[in-house]
Parts: sequence; C-alpha cells; structure tokens
Amino acid sequence: MSAGIPSPHRLPGWLIGLATLGALVGFWALASARGWASPVFLPGPERVLAALIRAGSEGYANATLRAHIGASLWRIFAALLGAMAIGVPLGLIIASSRLGRAIFDPLIEFIRPLPPLAYLPLIIIWCGIGEASKVLVIGIAMLAPIVISTVSGVRAASESQIRAARAFGASKTALMWEVMLPAALPSIFTGMRIALGAGWTTLVASELVAATRGLGYMIQSAAQFLVTDMVIAGILVISALATISEVILRQIEKRFLPWIGRS
Repeated sequence: MSAGIPSPHRLPGWLIGLATLGALVGFWALASARGWASPVFLPGPERVLAALIRAGSEGYANATLRAHIGASLWRIFAALLGAMAIGVPLGLIIASSRLGRAIFDPLIEFIRPLPPLAYLPLIIIWCGIGEASKVLVIGIAMLAPIVISTVSGVRAASESQIRAARAFGASKTALMWEVMLPAALPSIFTGMRIALGAGWTTLVASELVAATRGLGYMIQSAAQFLVTDMVIAGILVISALATISEVILRQIEKRFLPWIGRS
C-alpha cells in the first residue's frame, strides 16, 4: 500500500462509520435520481430533509417535531426508570434466592418472548388509553433484558469476594448490596442498553392507540396518507435518538465503571 494512503485498519472507527453512512446516503440519492424506485415509495434525501424542516417549523399531525420528540422521550425514559426500579431488585432476588428464582424466573421467561402487539390490547383493557398504558407496554418490553442481565451480573461475583465479605460478618442484605450489586453493574448497564433498544422498537406500537403526539404517532399518521418522506423522517429521528441515548449510556459507563474492558 502506498505510504500516502493510510491503512483502513489505522483509520478511526468513527471515520469509517461516517464513510459507511455517506455511502448509503449516496446510493439512496442515486437510486432516487435515476428513478430506480417510485418517489411515492422512495423519496430522495432532499425531500426527507424538507419534510424534517417542515415538521420542525410548521408541525405535522397536530404537533411540531419537538413536541413529538418530547412525548416519545418521556414515554421511553419513564418506562426505563420503572423497568430499572423493578428489574434490578427482581434480578437480585432471582440470583440470590432459590425461592425467588422458583417464583419469578418462570414469569420473566413467559414475558420475554412475547411481542408487544400481543399484550397491547390487554394493557388497554386494564389501564385505558392514557399515558399509563403506553409507558407500561414499553416498560414490559424493557423488563426482561434488565432482569436477565442483573441475574447474569450477580452470578459473575467471584466466590472469593463473597467468602471474604462473609468472613467479615456481612449480612445477607449487605452481601447483596455491597458485593453482588457492584459486581453486577457492568451487566446491568449492558441490560439497560438492550432494554433501550427494545423500548424504541416498542414505541411505535405503544403510540398506535389514542395517541395525539409522539414519533410513532407521527409515522403512523404519515403512513395512512402515503406521505413517505415524513415516514422516513420519523424513522431517522428515532434512529438518531436511539443512537444518542446509546452514546450517553456508554459515556456514563466509562465515567462510573472505568474498569470495564480492562484486564
């Protein structure tokens, strides 16, 4: 290889990622310009950008883009906080108690493979069509990854740590909160990242019923009238928000758990 051209292995990862995205957008623009697909089904990047600007300034589906984003973010992070508040203690109980594992593990395994659209009608019957049902549907989708990752993390605590804590007279509660929980934190962060992915995936389903704002509602409203550029714009916004939330979680993980990934 020429000395003036850097090896791909030496290029920063973010630069390779940007180049990949640039290539995809370029191919998209080429396909649109050459008419390889009807504009109804594949509008060009410039039309999608115009739709984003229009949604941000004039609004779409009874609200501005900012209002749609705010409503969706509220539902996602309210569901995440609820899933964390329930899932982490539940994971600790399952990992540390034979009785707890016998009671709760089958319930988690029952919930885990269920698609959100399967239990959405039941949640609506129980909780109505307000915000509670939307947050609950997203929270159920987030719960299993958090519980399972917590259980896996607690079991990663070394036997020597547990024996040392017991030798110093640690109670079962102290053992759980001062030894097992810190050992589980890396896995819990991984579970949070997986849960956020599941939450964003469930968002559109949760906003199908009686929503007046939200990115999923905006996408569904645009799809009904074949406003494909607005549909793609909404999808891109969800993808961008999911990516930003992933980056924020990784930075928090680096800040508070700097030993992860080090030998």
